[in-house]
Order: sequence, then C-alpha cells, then structure tokens
Amino acid sequence: MVSDSMADPRSEFARKREGLRFAAGSRITRFQKYLLFLFLLTLPLVNPWVHGDGVGYYALARSLLIERRLDFQEDWLRANPEFRLAHTDESGQIRPSSYTATGHLSNHFAVGPAILWWPVLLPIHGGVLFLDAMGAHIPANGFSKPYIVSMALATALYGFLALWISFHIARRYFAERWAFLATVGIWFASSLPVYMYFNPSWSHAHSAFAVALFLWYWERNRWSRTRRQWIVLGLIGGLMLDVYYVSAIMLLFPFLESLGAYGRTLRSGRIRDSGSLLLSNVLFVGAALLAFSPTLITKKIIFGSYFNFGYTEHWYWNSPALLKASFSSEHGLFSWTPVVLIAVVGLIFFMKRDRNFGLYSLAAFAVYLYAIGCYQDWNGIASFGNRFFISLTPLFVLGLAAIFDWLARAWNDHRARNIAAASTILLILWNLGMMYQWGMHLIPVRGPISWRDTVRNQFVVVPIQAATTFERYLLRRSALMQRIEDEDMRQLRSKPSP
Repeated sequence: MVSDSMADPRSEFARKREGLRFAAGSRITRFQKYLLFLFLLTLPLVNPWVHGDGVGYYALARSLLIERRLDFQEDWLRANPEFRLAHTDESGQIRPSSYTATGHLSNHFAVGPAILWWPVLLPIHGGVLFLDAMGAHIPANGFSKPYIVSMALATALYGFLALWISFHIARRYFAERWAFLATVGIWFASSLPVYMYFNPSWSHAHSAFAVALFLWYWERNRWSRTRRQWIVLGLIGGLMLDVYYVSAIMLLFPFLESLGAYGRTLRSGRIRDSGSLLLSNVLFVGAALLAFSPTLITKKIIFGSYFNFGYTEHWYWNSPALLKASFSSEHGLFSWTPVVLIAVVGLIFFMKRDRNFGLYSLAAFAVYLYAIGCYQDWNGIASFGNRFFISLTPLFVLGLAAIFDWLARAWNDHRARNIAAASTILLILWNLGMMYQWGMHLIPVRGPISWRDTVRNQFVVVPIQAATTFERYLLRRSALMQRIEDEDMRQLRSKPSP
C-alpha cells in the first residue's frame, strides 16, 4: 500500500514519467556514457591511504576481516601521525584512557562503510592468501597495498554510484541534459570529490550512496508500494543509518508521506486503509532496526551498551549555529561550495514539478542544517567545506537540475544551455582551486580562513603551482603525501593550545 496514491490518482506527468522510465531503461544514453567516461578518467585521482577519521572506519573492516574480532591496536599504532598523537603517549604506547570498560579501544566510528567495503575486501583477502601461499610474500594483514587500493577504489565506486543514481532520479523530472549537467556540477563543485578520491577511508562517499539508494527506491515505488517494498525500503534505511547516523533525517520522506496518507484516509473515512498502512509502517521500522543491528551489536561489544555510541561531543539544541554552518569562513556550506546554495534554491523550483517530493526535500535539508548547526563541531574540524552535507548529494543534484530547467523555461533553450554550462564550469574551477589550496595547506585546514588571501591565491598562486603539483600527485604521490602530512603536523603543533 502506498500513501500518495490512496487519494490522488497518478497525475498526467507521473504517467508520462513512467513511460520515460521504461524507455530510458532499455539502452544506455549518451549522457550515461559521458558519466561513465568521466568516472574512468578520474580513477587515477584515487588516493589509496587511510588517514584521520578513516583510521576508525577502516579499522572496523580490517579487524573483523583479519583479526576476526574488534581489535584495533594495530590500526591505532600504524595510523597517521596526527591520529597517533591523539591516542598514544610519549613512548608510542596507546594511552589507557583510550580503552573502554570492555577492554576495547574506543572506536566510535560507524560500521556501515566497513559493511560496504567487505564485498570487495573479502575476495581481495582470499586472493592475497592464495598468492602468499604461492610464494608472493604479500602481507595478508589488511595494511598491504592490495587491501588499501581496493578500499580506495571501492569508495570511488560508491561515490560514483551515488552520482549515477542521483542522475537517474533527476532525469525522471527534467530533461536529461539538465540532469547530466547538475550531476557533473555537484560531482566536481561540491565537497564530494575530496572524500571520493583524496580521503577514501572516510564515510562521506558511502553516505551519499546509501542516501541516494534510499531516495531512489522510495521514489521508484511511492505510487504503489507493497508491503514487501516497505520492508526493502526499511532495510535500505537501516543500512543508511549504519553508514552515517545523521542520515536518519532522510526517514522524513516515508514519514511525511505516511502522515499525508493517514490524513487523507481519515478524511475519506477509509479506516481499513489506515490500518493496512500502519502495518506497512511497522514492517518498515522493523526492517530498518534489523539492518541497523550491526551498529547496535558493535556498540555493545565495544562500549558495553547497545545505545552507547561512544561520542562525547555536545549538541546545543537551543542555539544552533545555522548562519555559521552556512556562511562562515570556517568551512561554511554555502561560502565554501556555492553550488550547494544554488541547488538548495533550486529545490523551491522543484516543488513546482512535484509538490510533495520538493516539500519533503526542503524539509529534510532544513532539519539536516538544524542538526549540524546544533553539533559542537559543526565546522567538521579538518574539513573541506562542510563535509557533513555530502550525504544530501541526490537532493543537491535535483535542485541544481531544477534551476537549469527554470533557466530553459525563462529564456530560450540555447541561451539557457550556455548560461548553465558556463556557470557550472566556473563553479567547478573555483572548487578545484579551493581543493588545491586546502590540500596543499595554502589555507588553514582547521579554523577560519582569510577570504582575501584565498581569493588572491585562486588567481595568483593556484594557476602557477597546480600543474606541477598535479604531475607530482600522479607520478610521485608518496613523497607528496608525506610532505602534506608533515606540513599538517607542523601547523597542528604550532597552533596554540586552547
């Protein structure tokens, strides 16, 4: 049973969209080929390393694969210098305070990325064991190159799948060229590429994938959802929470959908339909909890309680830093990645195409912004832009496609294409320059930046240095990464203690 169709028959637009969906699914279009080509072209950018928060995420995959228990000591001791500095003493030993009451290291990171890596890491581990038995002498410890490269490539693939799915959702509502241009715009002008390529051991590309998958399946059968489909939607929702807890906000989509359906059935007196929908909702929640059980089990093992997630940061629910999270020079969402501001405005235009979908999208973004604004570390600490919002990639693609569609309706199609393409290229170039400055520490990795220095660097420093650095990134990456790590530690040590 489905909510939207209980009182409203499918609109003419919805019926046309179903036909488009069938026709488009029968062949690969040229825009899909372009997306695949871009993904293959960017694969050399994948940076196989485990760094920062990624140590905790990858440790959950490696420890269960290799140690067959949640033992993170090797991961902590092999981590990058900044991570070790926070968890070890002067002698290089892990601090006793890092252990929980159950004797495990306090790893509060989500298990979802590990779940998504395992289908790749398991056969790689089997292959390494086989080659080692044949005399190849490749360490089967989860730290050797086959594991790390496979993990990084898998992350890039999940990031691409998030974009691919977002493109497919957007092209159901807008011309395929606008869906394509919006996908490329969000791909290269947002924070996503940093965590899809440069920091692949973090969870954000996985989160974008899980949210896109959830949103795609919700939208795919919103007009006629069976109980089995409610269960599948719940399972995807649970996986989405396993990957990134704040993504629970995306459950607003089926929640608001169901609220509307309850209202319509009660007004029409169809109480039996309400009871059937209630049962579907219960099955959805049960399936979500089942899929979320890996998180609850790992938390029970590590912290001794199913509901102790290990976070000590505070949430200030009465004083959200909404303006700071949006516009601050310290990783503000809109100030660092202005393409997202355009995309959010586009969600208003999307409401004209699909009122409920657009309204749910705006509501989800507003609640998400509020939640991040209430978080103690709303700036993401060492973040490129505001990385927490990468999860909303499919909504941003929809919003940006809606803006392009509006341009095409406001002006002639040829003029709209030129404006949309030029704007997207400029936003991408700006973002690539910002990524370069952030990666090479031309601007502070942590804390606020000087916009005056940043803008100057964009036009004076980046064009001169970027080509040489890019060559080093492709050909002498280990030395470049070591230099970046050394500079990061120098800045960290020179920063005054709070």
